[in-house]
Amino acid sequence: MKITKVLITGIAGSGGSYLAEYIANNHPEVEIHGLAYARSTRLNLKTLDKRIVRHEADLIDFGSVLSVLNKTQPDAIFHLAAYANVRASFLTPNTFLSNNIIGTSNLFEAIRAAHLDPVIQLCSTSEVYGQVDPKDIPIKESAPLKPTSPYAVSKATQDLLGWSYFNSYQMRIIRTRMFSYLNPRRSDLFASSFCKQVAWIERDLQTELTHGNLESVRTIIDIRDAMRAYWLAILHCRPGEIYNIGGTTTVKVGDFLDKLILLSSVPIKTRCDPELLRPADVTLQIPCVDKFSKETGWEPQYNFDESVMYLLEYWRKKADDEVRLRAFV
Repeated sequence: MKITKVLITGIAGSGGSYLAEYIANNHPEVEIHGLAYARSTRLNLKTLDKRIVRHEADLIDFGSVLSVLNKTQPDAIFHLAAYANVRASFLTPNTFLSNNIIGTSNLFEAIRAAHLDPVIQLCSTSEVYGQVDPKDIPIKESAPLKPTSPYAVSKATQDLLGWSYFNSYQMRIIRTRMFSYLNPRRSDLFASSFCKQVAWIERDLQTELTHGNLESVRTIIDIRDAMRAYWLAILHCRPGEIYNIGGTTTVKVGDFLDKLILLSSVPIKTRCDPELLRPADVTLQIPCVDKFSKETGWEPQYNFDESVMYLLEYWRKKADDEVRLRAFV
């Protein structure tokens, strides 16, 4: 399949911006369009101003989505836009449910109204599987959906909408389920939160590191490997099918924190914060990615140590920026 023009929903967000960077750096022949809220940050896209076309639209507003599709007419759509914070979804469930579900429905209906036939990747999450019995590890795509958080419910519903529109209207929808990626721009994720806090403590910007549940087990994937996987999925995966995407290193959250403490230049004091504990947690996320690897040839290029240092150095640079900023206040 030859892709010449893509549309990334949520391009200003953490995943969308990294995907735009990957395509811009590795596929200069591809025209990149992005859909983002008018009020969304531009910081994640500051190096891509001349490479992308940003369209301000709200997925909840059907008319604005249809207008963007009529203007862009993309060959491929990466649907990443979502409210994506598990713990926060317990506090404001209706926000997550309405935005993620209605927004996805509006996107699909706008594609139909515009009479377009792009290949669509519905970028979902391993959270849709919920708590899996240890005997069913590693998790295969055939595992039942048992979402435990409002966020996971909204993503599972997106998944089912994708299946519905594929069956009903033959829309070329590929569903991918990403397992824990090390995303520097998502400070709500445990790995990035830990790295940020270590960097802040090293620069005397805070005194202790707070954490939630340290017993959960995650299989880690580098953000750069994850974005390459998204690109290969749009090229090689089959519409109507589901694909797990994940790394090869499995680690307990507490062991990840222990590694960072060893890498820190100063002693790290830690404390469990009850506010960081979820009402219902998913403690075992280990994927089987055989199906995806077989159909795309994908395998990770970055090992665990490289990924951890990439994440930690990102936050050390942010901490240095914060020190300089505070010096002027």
